[in-house]
Amino acid sequence: MKSRLVIRAGAVGAVLAVALLTACSGPTGTNTQNTQNTQNNSSSGSSGDLKVAVITHGTAGDAFWSVVKVGAEDAGKQLGVGVTYNSDGDPGAQAKLIDNAVSQKVGGIVVSMANPDALKTSIQNAVKAGIPVITINSGSAKSAEFGAMAHVGQEESIAGEEAGKKLKAAGKTKLLCVIHEAGNTGLNQRCDGARTGFGGTVENLQVDISNPTDIESRIKAKLQSDTSFDGVLALNPQVAVNAASAIKGASSKAQVATFDLNADVVTAIKAGDVLFAVDQQQYEQGYLPIVMLKLFKENANTLGGGKPVLTGPGFVDKSNVDKVAEYAKNGKR
Repeated sequence: MKSRLVIRAGAVGAVLAVALLTACSGPTGTNTQNTQNTQNNSSSGSSGDLKVAVITHGTAGDAFWSVVKVGAEDAGKQLGVGVTYNSDGDPGAQAKLIDNAVSQKVGGIVVSMANPDALKTSIQNAVKAGIPVITINSGSAKSAEFGAMAHVGQEESIAGEEAGKKLKAAGKTKLLCVIHEAGNTGLNQRCDGARTGFGGTVENLQVDISNPTDIESRIKAKLQSDTSFDGVLALNPQVAVNAASAIKGASSKAQVATFDLNADVVTAIKAGDVLFAVDQQQYEQGYLPIVMLKLFKENANTLGGGKPVLTGPGFVDKSNVDKVAEYAKNGKR
């Protein structure tokens, strides 16, 4: 097995500068809905000598991952890297996508690890085959163990704790934390972190991201059965919109905060329906690994100094929402 590469510390801004200098011009992102599944969610963003497979756990209809995809494809087009994007919410199917990429002898793999143990063997086999792997979004605690050269994302527990602190500062006393993907360790870490930062009562509610109607009805029923909830923490922007609607339907005084950002959440923040969004800048989670793999191949550069390259948490609320509104419309925030 290859030993894990030592990553020299460096500024993310410097990496972006290299990317921009390399590119003559950059494409404009589009906010198209992602239809993630093994059958129809394969796309090639560009062509080049370096071929990179981006493989995520995104589920059908989750617009969060469309922004990751745009970021990866933008970087590929700007840098002359061949980028293919595939995703599957089933950990076993995601592992097979990694195996397929290895058999195709790609030059690099970018993978999210919502369920790290299910992907362990496939990722380690990629590393044994000499393919550099960068993990993104989730699973940072297992990234180095599995042999990945770097991780790009936010630390979920820290982000959850900061969200909990902000809700406490807003005067909330009882919080409902809505988990939208079963088995996603990162989501549980967010709620656990929120529990630490909040200090008050935090209760988890399991829903299914693929069933928006059921999400709304479950949250509505919970708020109607226990009127002491005065805060709802969504872990996904689409769930946040469902939660805001559920609050109105339940005639509840609770307020919503959410992880992640899209155009609908921007509108909801402006309208006062969402207090704030925890922004992990998922465009960077798609973009930066392509830059890192390009630099590694051509100049043996690494990034991070052995630590995750953090893309968050940042916070978007009424004080700064206008600054990112246009980017969200373009599918890049």
